[in-house]
Formats: sequence, structure tokens, C-alpha cells
Amino acid sequence: MIEIRDLKKTFGTHMAVDGISLSIKKGSVFGILGPNGAGKTTMMKVIVGLDRPTSGSVRIDGRDPAVRQTRESIGFMPESPSFYDHLTGLEFLTFCGSLFHTQAMKHHEYLDLLKRVGIFEAKDAPICTYSKGMRQRLAFAQAIVNDPAYLFLDEPLDGLDPIGRRELKSIITALQKKGTTIVFNSHILFDTEELCDEIGILHHGSLLYSGPIEAFTKGQPLEERFVSVIQHLS
Repeated sequence: MIEIRDLKKTFGTHMAVDGISLSIKKGSVFGILGPNGAGKTTMMKVIVGLDRPTSGSVRIDGRDPAVRQTRESIGFMPESPSFYDHLTGLEFLTFCGSLFHTQAMKHHEYLDLLKRVGIFEAKDAPICTYSKGMRQRLAFAQAIVNDPAYLFLDEPLDGLDPIGRRELKSIITALQKKGTTIVFNSHILFDTEELCDEIGILHHGSLLYSGPIEAFTKGQPLEERFVSVIQHLS
């Protein structure tokens, strides 16, 4: 379980995350929604331990994200992933796998993972030749290279064509079925409604709602309800 208590993050005088408290159930898919600048990415970076909170706490299975044991159990895909462009896709994925203290994957397992995300044919090509969609697929692969118990995805479907979106959504669904807890940020409300058990809605760093999608929409489409709430508060 992920427990967030009175989480605050400031940058100078700017309050990016303002006193957020929520619980994310183990084995669930939780979507974080909000307009640009709402604090989604900042909150995710604090949850995974890439940034420290100004105040408040985050606990994953009762442990601080900064603890090595916690980080070994986390997979993270950033919104704008960076790569060593001179490496091939296979070399990059192998390098990422070698960073974990757990037993490294075997060569054929890296190949299987590249097949799973749909870029096996480009495994020996330099990443500098990859399209945006191929880079998204590679970023997703590195996020699950350690078979994480907790997977954090920041705009994972951005830049993908319809086939790629369907394929990655299928992987997300399969990961949840095996017990992975998944948290992702998205601007695409249809995908959120299709994949998520629960959602959290941020606006100006504050949590407006946290809970089941059905309870938030109350019969309305998610997009209609979400837009009306944000417009009312803006």
C-alpha cells in the first residue's frame, strides 16, 4: 500500500503540492488527473523518491521511498525520458537491468521484454534513430525491467499511435492481474476511465477528489464531470 500524509512540496514561494493525503490500495490502478501545472509530476517524483518533500510523508509498504529496498521494488517511467542515444535499445535495457541488486535478467529475457513492448526489430539500432513512439516503448520497458511491485508511469501513452496505445494498455492490465500496483498520470481521460480502479484529481497542488471513478462521475462521462469541476474552480 502507498500511504501519503499531508504531503507538501514548495519551490521557492510556489506551492507545487499542497497538503495532499491519500491511500493507494495494493494491486490497484490509480490515475492522477489534473490540468497542466496541477502538481501531478511533482507529486509522482516525490512518491518515487526522486525529490524530497518539503513536509509530510510518503510510505510504500511502510518504508520511505529513499530506502534501497523500496527503490528495488519500484519502476518509474518519466514524462520526458532520457537515453544514452549512442546505445542500442538492447544495450540500454541491459544496462538498466544491471543497476538492480536483485538477480539480473538473462539475455533472452531482455529480448522477450523488447518483443513485449513492440520494438524487438529495432533492438540493435542506436536509440538516436528511434521515433518518439519507439522511445516511449523503450521507456516503458526500462520501467518494468526489474519486475516491480509498484509501477509509476508519467503520461505513458503520450506519443503512441492507436496500436501502440492498445498494446501498452494491454500490458498494464496484465501487470495488474499479476498483482502490480500501478499509478499513472494522464491527460487522456478515456484511458484513465478504461484502466483505473480509482482516481485522484489535482488542481493548483490540492487534491479535489480521491476515490472510485463511479463515485466521482455519478453517471456522467468522466470527461464531462472532470471539465466541469476544473472550470468551476478556475
